[in-house]
Amino acid sequence: MSAEWAPLEDTVPAELFRAEVLSWARRIGVEPREIRIRKMKRKWASCSSAGRLTFDRGLLRQPGPVRTAVIIHELLHLKIPRHTKLFRALLSAYFHEKYPDRELPDLSGNGTG
Repeated sequence: MSAEWAPLEDTVPAELFRAEVLSWARRIGVEPREIRIRKMKRKWASCSSAGRLTFDRGLLRQPGPVRTAVIIHELLHLKIPRHTKLFRALLSAYFHEKYPDRELPDLSGNGTG
């Protein structure tokens, strides 16, 4: 077995993940120019000033609440570039719409760096 192997029920296909990103984008009211999925060394995702979102492949193997929090976080950067109070409040509000009884996951690093 390779180190990249994960049980199917724990892995989200890339196209389903992209659809999830686009669904949240519509809900938040933003339009990413591009959605990339590739191996990243230190973080789950990034957002360029040109509107390009890049997600770590390992995120597809994470639980739904982690994926959701990362997606919302990056999409909010299309509206609010910095981690201001408003940014954090919106992240929490959107996340708790879907997961009202869960803590917002710690998103510091992807565990591979």
